[in-house]
Amino acid sequence: MKTTLIFALLGALAGIVVASFVVPPALSWYSEPGGLPRGAQIPAVVQIPEVIRYATTTLMRWQAIAAGIGGVVGAVLGIGVARRGRQRVTGE
Repeated sequence: MKTTLIFALLGALAGIVVASFVVPPALSWYSEPGGLPRGAQIPAVVQIPEVIRYATTTLMRWQAIAAGIGGVVGAVLGIGVARRGRQRVTGE
């Protein structure tokens, strides 16, 4: 049980770290205007608070999703490791 919990927490932490590195470049790619020649000026009227809210909300959402996925993967690995260790002890 302890091994499974440790693996689940480590998996969740790893998911958060991966999302922290992957989401910002993906977010900037998603919000870039396409089909414009290099150097073209874009007339933009930007509501800065909305942009910040969108970026932080999206990052936090993907970190939570990645933490959930990492936690499940870590729990499955923890169960496998715990079973293997138990089988070695009992000699089965």
